[in-house]
Amino acid sequence: MASAASAPPTPTAPANLPRIVAASLIGTTIEWYDFFLYGSAAALVFNKVFFPDTDPLVGTLLSFLTYAVGFAARPIGALVFGHYGDRLGRKKLLVLSLLLMGGATCAIGLLPTHATVGSAAPVLLTALRLVQGFALGGEWGGAVLLVSEHGDARRRGFWASWPQTGAPAGQLLATGVLSVLTATLSDDAFQSWGWRVPFLLSGVLVLIGLWIRLSVDESPVFKEALARAEARKTEAETADDLAEKSPLVAVLRHHWRDVLVAMGARMAENISYYVITAFVLVYATSDHVGLGKQTALNSVLIASAVHFAVIPAWGALSDRIGRRPVYLLGAVGVGAWAFPFFALIDTRDFGALVLAVTVGLIFHGAMYAPQAAFFSEMFATRMRYSGASIGAQFASVAAGAPAPLIATALLADYDSSVPIALYVIAAALLTLVAVGAAKETRDRDLAGIEPTPIPRPSAPPQGANEPGAAPQAANEPGAAPRSAST
Repeated sequence: MASAASAPPTPTAPANLPRIVAASLIGTTIEWYDFFLYGSAAALVFNKVFFPDTDPLVGTLLSFLTYAVGFAARPIGALVFGHYGDRLGRKKLLVLSLLLMGGATCAIGLLPTHATVGSAAPVLLTALRLVQGFALGGEWGGAVLLVSEHGDARRRGFWASWPQTGAPAGQLLATGVLSVLTATLSDDAFQSWGWRVPFLLSGVLVLIGLWIRLSVDESPVFKEALARAEARKTEAETADDLAEKSPLVAVLRHHWRDVLVAMGARMAENISYYVITAFVLVYATSDHVGLGKQTALNSVLIASAVHFAVIPAWGALSDRIGRRPVYLLGAVGVGAWAFPFFALIDTRDFGALVLAVTVGLIFHGAMYAPQAAFFSEMFATRMRYSGASIGAQFASVAAGAPAPLIATALLADYDSSVPIALYVIAAALLTLVAVGAAKETRDRDLAGIEPTPIPRPSAPPQGANEPGAAPQAANEPGAAPRSAST
């Protein structure tokens, strides 16, 4: 049996990992700020500015329809950014995604309204929303991989969860800016010009994000995988070799089960989040409840701050007990909280509203925190950007995109929160099935061609890791990758 000294070295955190984490976090915060700002504006003002000739609730539905269009573009962004991110590197594509998102958001702030150009206004709004969705589809995978692939495998769940905090941080920033504007401006001033301010502010944030992102290094895991691929090149390439050059083809060939697991895992996480943070602005301010929009915005503001704080804690817990247990706890939590969530809002009490949104986001964080490491650990290095992005973003079309739209339509048809709560519970059940069928990934090492087990001090190394032993087939140069779920 090999001695402890013969075990492979444990991956440790590089000295610049905090800077890598900060670059990913700031970039994702800015991108989510841009994306969530649109959702909040769609709930509060776009129905009046871009769809003024319709019933207020119908106008809100049309606003959320343009909101959903952004999700439709996210899988396209995942395919394009994933392909080139797996071939050219993570860093270049992250810079491009930030430029696209920031440019589209600033342009929305300059758009003419329906009163100025008529039906051309919502058309232009929809086109810019498509650009936002395309950019965000490529952002998520690159940001979490840049952190996941920079070492410290034993605390990967904790470190990779920090880019995930960009979502509540962006939500906090977007809601905070809107909250200040609605508190300081009259309704007429906010509808006339005030809503443009947070969109134009994105330009300043993008410049800051670019400066930080350009200062970080490319993923060392990706550079090593690229070097191995270059070393294996031969003049006579088979059809299979050529096919493997396309990360998308490789993902569908070797990791299709993992893609399905990732999509299923996203259902409860995505649907619950947009019901809790976007639809709640409609529900709380509707005639059914009758709270003011400032009250609704403040509740999301407070809950987002708590959400930001609990995500790293959930990520650290996933390092100790595994990704699946934490994820399953979150899915059970959002399903069980669906009816209490709406019951608390129906009390019309601000404290109850804050409690409803905060607890919902705490349970959501239990899914969202381990998701970055969980999805990264499913896929091989040269197809990891594509695999993680495709699994995450294709699910968003069926989950997050229609969630506020479906919830608003159910409220309009039934004038009750019961169907909406059942909708969230159904999503939770789908996620429980998907994650329950997945393999635990916590002990996988991302440094090889395939994710392989990380040696643990408490367990003797396997024979394949003893000095002189032949490497496992999955890690041999040129070996066909296996699905990480099999």
